[in-house]
Amino acid sequence: MPLNRVIIYAKDMAKTAAFYERHFNFTARQFPDDRIVELVSGDGGANIMLHPAAKGQKQGQSIIKLVFDVEDVGAFCRQAAENGLEFGTIHQADGYQFANAKDPCLNNISVSSRAFRPAGDSQ
Repeated sequence: MPLNRVIIYAKDMAKTAAFYERHFNFTARQFPDDRIVELVSGDGGANIMLHPAAKGQKQGQSIIKLVFDVEDVGAFCRQAAENGLEFGTIHQADGYQFANAKDPCLNNISVSSRAFRPAGDSQ
């Protein structure tokens, strides 16, 4: 059974939708009278559903990290910086690289080349 949707509780729905559209190629869709904004993946990956955060909910309080597969982490981070998204240090892991940042709701996000490791590397 594939994972198809992840919910983010957002205080600023428009800002959060624009962030994922601009930096990660999602398209925002919303039905009339629906409080959920669904961000549809441009490449067939899982969709993100933006749900209005409760008044008392702290931003970034969930322990989750969204990981986006990119083949060249350095190139992606340089392009993201040109578009206003700063990632932290690029880390070298076991046969792949990754870098971390935060979305407008202070959720952890990461770009990783793990999915592009050579087939002989262990998962």
